[in-house]
Amino acid sequence: MAPAMTTATLSVLSLLPIITVAVFLVALRWPASRAMPLSYAVAVVLALAVWQVPFVQVAAASINGLIVTLTLLYIIFGAILLLNTLQEGGALKTIREGFTSITPDRRVQVIVIAWLFGSFIEGSAGFGTPAAVAVPLLVGLGFPGMAAVMAGMIIQSTPVSFGAAGTPILVGVNTGLSADPAVAAYAAQIGFGEWTDFLALIGLRVAILHALAGTLVPLILVSFMTRFFGASRSFAEGLQVWKFALFAALSMTIPYMAAAYLLGPEFPALLGSLVGLGVVVTAARRGFLVPAPDQCWDFDRKERWPADWTGSIQPRDVTHHSGSMSLIRAWSPYVLVALLLLLTRLRALPFGGWLQSWTVSWPEIFGTGVSASVQPLFLPGTIFIVASLAAWWMHSIPGPAYRQSWTTSLRVTAAASVALVFTVPMVQVFINSDGGAAGFDRMPIALADGVAALAGSAWPIFAPFIGGIGAAVAGSNTVSNMMFSLFQFDMGQRIAVDPTWIVALQAVGGAAGNMICVHNVVAASAVVGLLGREGAVIRMTVLPFVYYALLPGAAGYAAVSYATSGVLNAGALIVLAIAVGAAVTIARYGARPARAA
Repeated sequence: MAPAMTTATLSVLSLLPIITVAVFLVALRWPASRAMPLSYAVAVVLALAVWQVPFVQVAAASINGLIVTLTLLYIIFGAILLLNTLQEGGALKTIREGFTSITPDRRVQVIVIAWLFGSFIEGSAGFGTPAAVAVPLLVGLGFPGMAAVMAGMIIQSTPVSFGAAGTPILVGVNTGLSADPAVAAYAAQIGFGEWTDFLALIGLRVAILHALAGTLVPLILVSFMTRFFGASRSFAEGLQVWKFALFAALSMTIPYMAAAYLLGPEFPALLGSLVGLGVVVTAARRGFLVPAPDQCWDFDRKERWPADWTGSIQPRDVTHHSGSMSLIRAWSPYVLVALLLLLTRLRALPFGGWLQSWTVSWPEIFGTGVSASVQPLFLPGTIFIVASLAAWWMHSIPGPAYRQSWTTSLRVTAAASVALVFTVPMVQVFINSDGGAAGFDRMPIALADGVAALAGSAWPIFAPFIGGIGAAVAGSNTVSNMMFSLFQFDMGQRIAVDPTWIVALQAVGGAAGNMICVHNVVAASAVVGLLGREGAVIRMTVLPFVYYALLPGAAGYAAVSYATSGVLNAGALIVLAIAVGAAVTIARYGARPARAA
């Protein structure tokens, strides 16, 4: 018999793999290739010795993690290959010149590429693909590799809950809730006899919370970029473009909410980002809210950059043909990527089904309940390779130069494998820790139980943090929603508030967790050859994550407590404090003239 353990003890024990990451990767600044094997070992020891999970199940979970690792490495390879191909053909040079013709201001460029273009890629493909597209593009435009990775992580927030045409809601929340008849009965009781309408209600509430928090994301993005990567190390230089940042935020979040209300969970990120791109790029070309030429901000001269800002992949102006390349021709591989992702991810179209029909699977590994499957043609890596082959032809790249792109890409991808080969198996052991002889719930639920015991009626404020931790560990908003949606629904009923708001808070927090997810950071770093500095990136994204979990949590608390506590409840006061703090900060620092680079 296993010894009796309190909820608090189990919660602390289940937190140990995450604490290991925080101590060694973030605090002590170990590279992921050294810190993650320790975290994996802690998870395995807990699973075997405390949860008493059979060794064969731990082995099966680890093998499933290795299979997932191979799929991530395939995506990383494809992204690096596309970047190298565009460099060899001279397209990156043309793209860089195209952005400079709009404005040389790096603050505007990062908002357009990371916030808007990245959100579109997230809406199309999800699952970390924006980092594989936007991060190398930023590096190709002359951004430091670490700045590009940080930007790629921060924007993986607002669009994520509706990424891959709504997968975190339509698959994650749906799978988490639909197996419980009590949830269906509740939905019918409040007037939603159709399950899809009930999911759409949750999706709309998710969109409202995201739009509230997302309004400040572009401003946070540029402020953190100027603080950590500017010559003056100043938040103020980012705040000086607050008008453009808020304009870009609202250009995306307003159509984003409209799509959630009118069309459902498939379209908010897709349509919000597309409308935002059209509005913001058009406005920027006309100089609307864009800094004047003498106030444009740029990074310091490259020779002054610290060595740890840049990775092994550095943009070069290479071309193997005479004459200049048109912008349309230069952008065509990225347009092809976006088009193929859109065509293969929209459920109304048949293409995704065709690609998914070839599935390589290993059901019930070693006779356990752990199964693995891969759909090679459906992976974004395949689309990146197709776009690379198309660019080879369209940009007339000589065969030897194109072969060199493949060789370089394989070498960088191999370097990323060392960290991922322990990171993802640790996640799988953590998630698949149920069914042991001790009879404990799996580690994520044990962790959530401990937080719930402490939070009590203040649970709505903590709900997004649980979703965020789930996504940070699992590397997926969808998986976090699968794990915690029913738990969050039950917590809502336990504290006698509307449970759909609590599930919405889970989904929003699960999106924010992508900012601090180790294997997302490793993957984004790998595409620009920046490995070993994952902890530094996470230290920069922790505060944006806390903001993005706290503000919706407080707003959710205000919404569910209004009937009993009135307008001035604790949640409303937190929201008001954040709003006033943002307004005062903008008023104090945002009016100062920008310093020209």
